[in-house]
Amino acid sequence: MTTNRTPAERDAGALLLRLTVGGLMLFHGVDKLMGGIDWLPGALAKNGLPGFLAPGVYVGEVVGPVLLMLGVATRSAAAAIIFTMLVAVYMLHSGDLFSLGSHGEYALELHVFYAAGALASALMGPGRYAVPTKGWLAKL
Repeated sequence: MTTNRTPAERDAGALLLRLTVGGLMLFHGVDKLMGGIDWLPGALAKNGLPGFLAPGVYVGEVVGPVLLMLGVATRSAAAAIIFTMLVAVYMLHSGDLFSLGSHGEYALELHVFYAAGALASALMGPGRYAVPTKGWLAKL
């Protein structure tokens, strides 16, 4: 069964996806803005990564989500979120790759949701309901 969606419906879907993924991810960033990331350099070093990468979490959990929600530099914003999720899984959850949670859910479902949602947003583009951009910013 095929269904043809109008451009307005596709644009509304893209907006809803961007707001959901970006908005929910932003909570994680705000938590780090409020609580700090003093623990992160040590955690990075423990996993063989340089501690100076720690402030990059703000790109993936604050800047990326805000840009995604606005529909500005959608591909770059999505890439920042995806990268952040990959690093989070590598550092904190690599043992959960083939695990279920206490209620039978996939242990990494939240990480997969953020990464897949960001990837879908990158593939769909921002749609019509986004902050208009021109020039180099529109290409990001």
